[in-house]
Amino acid sequence: MLSFFGLGKSKAQERESTEEQKGIIGRYLENELPVIMRFVNELPNKKTIEKLPFLTVVSWKYDGNENNGMPPKIINGKMIVLEKALEDAMDKTDIFTNAYSRTGNNLKELVYYTTKQDDFMAMLNRALKKHDIYPIEINFYEDKEWTDFKKVLNDFKEK
Repeated sequence: MLSFFGLGKSKAQERESTEEQKGIIGRYLENELPVIMRFVNELPNKKTIEKLPFLTVVSWKYDGNENNGMPPKIINGKMIVLEKALEDAMDKTDIFTNAYSRTGNNLKELVYYTTKQDDFMAMLNRALKKHDIYPIEINFYEDKEWTDFKKVLNDFKEK
């Protein structure tokens, strides 16, 4: 199941045109539970890829046993607040951009590409300064070629 929606470019991505990027919402099963993916269906330009070599994964584990692996309503609301805070921060800085998000099988992941770990963590702490503490884990991986995102694009390409 694929559907399209508009997603704007982050400040970190070079704006080559005023055309709005097209995004995809995709679904797959993992351990017989649905997982929803959301991402823009194209790679950014080479300059953006070179500027953002670190894959950054913000993970939030939750108990979705009562909801087919999806987050309970209250937890989902908090996840939306977190994601909105990061989207707002992305509009104000060019140190990171969104790659994709996934929700399902008791795990929410917000995945970005960033310049450096220290820059991302400083931005995150500023963006969330007035928020309650979130039960998140953040991991960084060097991915200069955006291999992880290319795999997502390949997994969801039209056949």
